[in-house]
Amino acid sequence: MSRLVRSLCALLVAATAQAQVTLDAPRGGWKHSGGEPAQHLQDVNYPASRVNAGGPRSREDGGELGAAIRGRIAGATVEKARQPHLLVVNGVAMPLSVNADGSFARPYAFPPGANSVEVRTPDRKQGRRVNFYDANAARQRVGLRIVLSWDSDMTDIDLHVLSPDGQHVFFGDRLGRNGGALDVDVTGGYGPEIYAIPSPPHGNWQVYVNYFGGGMGTDGQEESQEITIAQVAIITREGTPDEKLQVFRVPLRRPGELTLVKSFVYP
Repeated sequence: MSRLVRSLCALLVAATAQAQVTLDAPRGGWKHSGGEPAQHLQDVNYPASRVNAGGPRSREDGGELGAAIRGRIAGATVEKARQPHLLVVNGVAMPLSVNADGSFARPYAFPPGANSVEVRTPDRKQGRRVNFYDANAARQRVGLRIVLSWDSDMTDIDLHVLSPDGQHVFFGDRLGRNGGALDVDVTGGYGPEIYAIPSPPHGNWQVYVNYFGGGMGTDGQEESQEITIAQVAIITREGTPDEKLQVFRVPLRRPGELTLVKSFVYP
């Protein structure tokens, strides 16, 4: 066999071995969400357990609520030492937990109008992006959305949002009387936890994160890294020409640590 043929074969094997990203949901193009529920509430587990948040969950009417973001990465490997996979939703980047078989599933509450979802491999060389437009004009837009994610697997970080009218929304009280809600609460696998409110009260808002602690690994031992970086994305007037995105990162070191990430005035 000539050197050229061997080189071509090696390139073919390398290309075949590369991770290929498939997005089963959401689908690209034009869609109408119809009566799909906007919230993706799930059970809270303490300590954090190694579960993928996209498994079947029950709605109040007893029906199943599937994952909004779902797919598979062929050839993916799960190693603690390597950089995690990346999920980008409407410009907000966050680590993505991938199962040993390469599958992934994340809950997410998409707004009406234009949306984009991108998944990339740890080396960022392979990826898949879809764009879709939700034409359901009856679906309520979000005036304020806060997305929390973190960079260490098997760690539980909690989002706390205090609004000007005295409401405190967190995992223990996820529905505020002002319409705000912690609509996605993930207790392991990098997040996200998402707070959303259609009509935010005017005044001073405060966003805190609480480092609850490390979760339990497959061997029953607590897993956590020395420093966890929490990322909080604050989106105002989402899906409008006045949309504004701000991203803040804070280091967390000790379980029980409560940190003020941002105090701001809305509007």
